[in-house]
Amino acid sequence: MAWERLRSKLEHILETPVIFDVRDERDWQKSVRNGGDKARHAGFSAIVDGQVCFVLESVGGQVRLLCLDERHVSESERRLIELMAETAAKQQRKSRAAHYSEDEARASAIRDWIAHQLEQGSLDRELPEEFSSESSLYLPRVPFLLQADYTDKRKLTYVELKKLVESYYMENVDLIPLREREWLILSPERVLQSSATDDKEDGGETIEESLEAICSGLHEMIATESIGECHLAVDYPIVPAKSLLRTIVRLREAVMLGRTFHFGQSVHLHWKLHLESLLFSVPESERGEFLERLLQRTDAFADAEMQLTLEQFFQLDCNVSETAKKLYIHRNTLLYRLDKFKQETGFDVRHFNDAVLVKIALLLYKVTKR
Repeated sequence: MAWERLRSKLEHILETPVIFDVRDERDWQKSVRNGGDKARHAGFSAIVDGQVCFVLESVGGQVRLLCLDERHVSESERRLIELMAETAAKQQRKSRAAHYSEDEARASAIRDWIAHQLEQGSLDRELPEEFSSESSLYLPRVPFLLQADYTDKRKLTYVELKKLVESYYMENVDLIPLREREWLILSPERVLQSSATDDKEDGGETIEESLEAICSGLHEMIATESIGECHLAVDYPIVPAKSLLRTIVRLREAVMLGRTFHFGQSVHLHWKLHLESLLFSVPESERGEFLERLLQRTDAFADAEMQLTLEQFFQLDCNVSETAKKLYIHRNTLLYRLDKFKQETGFDVRHFNDAVLVKIALLLYKVTKR
């Protein structure tokens, strides 16, 4: 890597430690003050907290830097290092371009194999040796499925997305384009940072909570920095060479169910969509008939405020106090809304059986009346 060679060369010549650093672009701009747009360009340097920091690249809202103690660098040496950093950045881009060309060709070949197997319904096939010779595909990877809603005016390329995700995780990832505006992202299992544990008594996160957190973070970064509106699903870690096809099917189903039943949500988790999966299998005609029989008023959910209230109430396990806090309303206001719903429909969602029926009716209403 051009940057690593530059770092080693500088340490040898200057006889002082040289380190890599990554900073949020907004924090970097504040630190250099009057740097302006130049502060994002390779070769730019600034003294921050007693260190001379040289920009290597800026991508995905982050700035990658090469830093060393300002006491060990003269002004002429600093100018020389600026030129060296700029040259190293150009070499790095050329190296990436060559790597990505080969990498993208391989990913496209895997995509074609996946499409053929799914068309044949062969969900248990393992990756052929010609693809799975890559050691990364035999290691546990966290799979994400990204579906973008961008227009043709802003089409995201393979190279752009791969570079963006790798800069976010500071890890190499496998990226496979599946369909138009759809990608499979395979990240190293260590992105979970060993924080996932099923033992909540120790105060740690479950693996589901950890996966939801990293999925939400990745979605926010991609949506903000690159393509805008998009949908992202995540699954438990897998060994891609062994179970890639079923994972893709499961992730696609999660996105489809999330977009169908939870309009406005962008992160979709299949372990939270079991009921939605069951209801989706109900024929469309029977959904409407069920709603007609169940509710005294078919427009009971037409009020957006009431719909939001019920959704939050169910999401928080029918806890009145927590729902009131979440909605930023007084507890009595929430009780008034629930009593009003009971008068209009005959269902008291504070009782378990009624809550189950209304939850089902609310989900069916979303896909029947939309």
